[in-house]
Amino acid sequence: MKRIIIAGCGYIGTRVARICKETVAEVTCLVRSPGHQAALEAEGFTVRSCSFDDPAGIPVLDAAGCIVYYFVPPPGGGSADSRARHFCTAISGSAPPARIIYMSATSVYSETGGATVTEESPAEPHSAMGKRRLDAEQAFLEYGRANGSPVIILRVSGIYGPGRLPLMQISQGQPLLNEAESGPSNRIHADDLAAVCLAAADRGEGGEIFNVSDGHPASMTSYFDACADLLGYPRQPQVSMAEARRVMSPLMLSYVSDSKVVDNARMLERLNIRLKYPSMLDGLPHCA
Repeated sequence: MKRIIIAGCGYIGTRVARICKETVAEVTCLVRSPGHQAALEAEGFTVRSCSFDDPAGIPVLDAAGCIVYYFVPPPGGGSADSRARHFCTAISGSAPPARIIYMSATSVYSETGGATVTEESPAEPHSAMGKRRLDAEQAFLEYGRANGSPVIILRVSGIYGPGRLPLMQISQGQPLLNEAESGPSNRIHADDLAAVCLAAADRGEGGEIFNVSDGHPASMTSYFDACADLLGYPRQPQVSMAEARRVMSPLMLSYVSDSKVVDNARMLERLNIRLKYPSMLDGLPHCA
């Protein structure tokens, strides 16, 4: 029986846990919310609630021979991911896992002005979040080299799915960057991402990096418009980039300013992935 540890068993982790349970795997979930702990325990999972910000709060884990999925987002602020580093310390007390799957993000790549990025593109993040993601990648790779544990990194683009659409921004009529100035952005449906996580554990090799995207980029404005149409809300007003810099939150501005095409060929070929939703137009109707 496979033993699975899922650190950060939230939106994607729960999907992975349910699939693993169907394959008669023993799944241990680490979560931050006692309420979420109770919900997962009701489904029959072994669950521990802990704060990844406090190294003393992470439970002693017997990770020997396990497949470890790490889905915990970085903390806010700074350029280091202290949570990932605390977790690596916590699992250093046992024999190493069979492999570690770290869910990173395409924010580790620099802005390309709409050009394509592959796994060989420079990881030179401009944003603080991208720097924290890159630090976590380095932390897990360092752990893997020191302990002989294969580490596979998934650089994931924007995640969407049921319950994960931008309802608040749409319902509040928050402004969008006008289509003429909105460059390509990239997405992956939650169900396809879960399948990629499992395939990485089965077929990925230590040190490999995979871009995770559906391979059909569209502007952020097109995505929000399609979501508004699906949800039955008016489309949001559009503003110029100059106006966006004045009225948008720093986080939203970083999203609309990021313009790149994420190449997913390695994911498709090496992991033998057949996407269920190869574009947002295929996936969005199943998200309402």
